[in-house]
Amino acid sequence: MPPLDAMAAVRAAARQEQFLEVVSEEEARRRFAAAFTPHPLGAETVPLGSALGRVLAEDVIAGVDVPGFDRSIVDGFAVRAADTLGASEVAPVRLRLNPEVLACGHPPALTVEPGTASVIATGGMMPRGADAVVMVEHAEPGEDDTGAWIALRRPVAPGAHVGGAGGDIARGETVLRRLRVLTSRELGMLAAVGRAEVEVLRRPRVAVLSTGDELVAPGTPARPAGVYDSNGAIVAAAVVEAGGEAFPLGIVPDDEAALERALTEALGKADLVVLSGGTSKGAGDLCYRVVSRLGRVVVHGVALKPGKPLCLAVADGKPLVVLPGFPTSAVFTFHGFVAPLIRAMAGLAETEAETVEARLAVRLPSELGRTEYAMVSLVQNDTGLAAYPLAKGSGAVTAFSLADGFVAVPALAEAVEAGAPVAVTLIGRGIRPADLVVIGSHCVGLDRIAGLLAERGVSAKVLNVGSLGGLAAARRGETDLAPMHLLDPKTGIYNRPLLPAGVALIPGWRRMQGIVFRSGDPRFEGRSAEDAVAAALADPACLMVNRNAGSGTRVLIDALLKGARPPGFLNQPKSHNAVAAAVAQGRADWGVAIATVARDYGLGFLPLAEEHYDFAVPEARLDRAPVREFRDLLTEPATRAALTALGFSPSS
Repeated sequence: MPPLDAMAAVRAAARQEQFLEVVSEEEARRRFAAAFTPHPLGAETVPLGSALGRVLAEDVIAGVDVPGFDRSIVDGFAVRAADTLGASEVAPVRLRLNPEVLACGHPPALTVEPGTASVIATGGMMPRGADAVVMVEHAEPGEDDTGAWIALRRPVAPGAHVGGAGGDIARGETVLRRLRVLTSRELGMLAAVGRAEVEVLRRPRVAVLSTGDELVAPGTPARPAGVYDSNGAIVAAAVVEAGGEAFPLGIVPDDEAALERALTEALGKADLVVLSGGTSKGAGDLCYRVVSRLGRVVVHGVALKPGKPLCLAVADGKPLVVLPGFPTSAVFTFHGFVAPLIRAMAGLAETEAETVEARLAVRLPSELGRTEYAMVSLVQNDTGLAAYPLAKGSGAVTAFSLADGFVAVPALAEAVEAGAPVAVTLIGRGIRPADLVVIGSHCVGLDRIAGLLAERGVSAKVLNVGSLGGLAAARRGETDLAPMHLLDPKTGIYNRPLLPAGVALIPGWRRMQGIVFRSGDPRFEGRSAEDAVAAALADPACLMVNRNAGSGTRVLIDALLKGARPPGFLNQPKSHNAVAAAVAQGRADWGVAIATVARDYGLGFLPLAEEHYDFAVPEARLDRAPVREFRDLLTEPATRAALTALGFSPSS
């Protein structure tokens, strides 16, 4: 019988305190805007070297002329224009040279008297008496007993080749307006008028906290059921990108008193507080209770996916935002609700999203009642852009880094069908097509090949959608390479019998598949694979972890089980790593994975068979230069050695 306090915790979790109210995205924005109006936060003076990217708090008026004196804009000779009148090829004018060279930064000492000239460099200060400059290539130098001279065979007009004082910037001129974002160009203008420091708008100070008993600070040892706090780093960096100043305040446990102390401290230090985690319904939902005591909760629950548990509040006249704990949800809601707030408080204009038209590559299911934003990666095909939804949940850290943009699925849509036109909102500006598109099954060997290609200047976009998904992309002509490892049950041959018309195969490497188990388990240790499976099937307590239907590994498992469905059969993750993790963590006792994964997780391994990891290629793309580079790279001794070191057997 569980202890009473444990049962009380179970009952509390089962009750699952609900959201205050789930509202539409538009209503959430309306309520938050009504509760808090962002505005710039005042000015501060910063050195010019620290002003890049800052927003001017005042108009900048020039206190000096730029240039501050008349100067030559060519190399040549400073002259009186009147002395050159009548100069021609048949009647050149001779001017005596003064004993002075007018270099930059040195004021003239001599006056240009009638009938004289002074040598002057580009940027040199014009001397008294001179009102024009003769280009050096238009003068013929000479020397006699009276000294050096030049002969001019054409006249010059007053002001020729002279930059007048204040010709660039005039004293009293407004050179930069308030709210201008300072780039290198503006900093150059400020330096030109002698400004060593400048008044800029103060950046909003944003306190960043993460909450959750499961969180572990990066750099410290991991623990069972713990996850490293990626949100703290992501949100703090995103604050800076949006124009704010981040104050990371670390991790707060799931404890109301500790959370209230941390938020009170944050509100005292910052202009805006952003907390991630603890927003979903359930016993762990402490944030809204604490926030409601410190201020007013404006929204708790938005009809978004990802991002439903978003909490928007105001405390001490400051916005307080509680983001969902899962990374994709946190990042998405940050950019949707917090980044615009920071930009407004920093005096920055709101950015305009850039969109492109594409067609959805595969069917995208959605949940009725919530607007869903799906991350996609874009691939060029013969008819335009194809958008591939990234198979990443809201707990994925990598979704934003791998995506080119996102598509919005309306709340009343159950799905967007493959081939449907979609508007893709880009993340960042513009799309640089990769040299090589790779869509299919993942392998660490492929990661190594992609790295070697990058060293040669060949960029690769790798989308991990599984062997069948890659083969479909090859059939549609959307990929250069489709890595696959599919066993044909009819022939017992990998990959080649399953190729559609118009698709060729590039041999890759072999990966040994086998049974993985925790070392020392007598049901597996020291046995053959056949005996180990028999022992596992004979023990009702022996729990397996399966693989997803359609994978090459699943075909091998089905042949191994011969129709048996042992405990754990319906646990069907989609990767070798997920299988190994389940076994290593004791959530399962055995499964089938590749040898390299077993080694990485410290598991025992009983070999079963070598699978072939090859590359399907649309025949129309075989002669593309990046594909040829890939094929050549596979044959090089250094590449083969690298694959062998990873535990693979390169194809001969």
